[in-house]
Amino acid sequence: MDHFGKLLRSKLEERRGLLVPGAADALAARVIASLGFEAIYITGAGVTNTLLGLPDLGFISLPELSQQTSAIRDAVELPIIVDADTGFGNPLNVRHTVQVLERAGANAIQIEDQVFPKRCGHFSGKQVIVAEEMTAKIKAAADARRSGDFLIIARTDARADHGFQAAMDRANLYIDAGADVTFVEAPESIEEMKRIPTLLRAPQLINIVPGGKTPIVDAATLGSMGFAMVLYANAALQGAVAGMQAALSELKARGILDESSGKIATFAERQRLVQKPLFDELERKYSNK
Repeated sequence: MDHFGKLLRSKLEERRGLLVPGAADALAARVIASLGFEAIYITGAGVTNTLLGLPDLGFISLPELSQQTSAIRDAVELPIIVDADTGFGNPLNVRHTVQVLERAGANAIQIEDQVFPKRCGHFSGKQVIVAEEMTAKIKAAADARRSGDFLIIARTDARADHGFQAAMDRANLYIDAGADVTFVEAPESIEEMKRIPTLLRAPQLINIVPGGKTPIVDAATLGSMGFAMVLYANAALQGAVAGMQAALSELKARGILDESSGKIATFAERQRLVQKPLFDELERKYSNK
């Protein structure tokens, strides 16, 4: 899968605001791929919400995340970025995390400098570890990767508690430690957003969270600011929740639901997304009849 890592690296080096949605499961990843997006982000928040029905407070484990990564790797032919939260522990744990997720099919891993258990980047009450501890994690991650094209994305959540300049200082330290990309979480104004790519030499990721702390700006404008990647980590999940609520509310109110309601995907579309025609063909190929 090294070619996906090379492809992702080249796309991020263009610094054109590559628009990347998040997926919590393989079906969401297939939808993303079918719509022509160029990469997929496996969202820790989305996996936690979808798999466990819990908030993004550090509840998922490495085996659960690895299983989702493997399933998504099998489902799509696109670069995959995996949100690994705090790396599941200290630098030795981060080393193991990188090895596990790279084997599972990831092309990049994102780790952050929050204390464990972490909190969603747009929640209140975040705390960060000392910068030196995070740089050790980044060095361990870089040393652990098998492929040189496996990218290390270092996220800092220092903006919330320590201010903008502290976040810039940390991001620069993380680049020096070996991060290929940095991610300053939750800038709180367009002026801050404009400054980030000018102050940091590595490609930059920006996370757009509808309802969160960062102003909503379109991807083309963010690309013109110099951002390499524009992340919508849970747009698919929030869209799915709204869709489920609309369809099931109609069913509850009317006692009946069919394709003509416009509230559900068609049966045929669902089968297309999960490649049912391919398995029909394979069944015919291997049939002894």
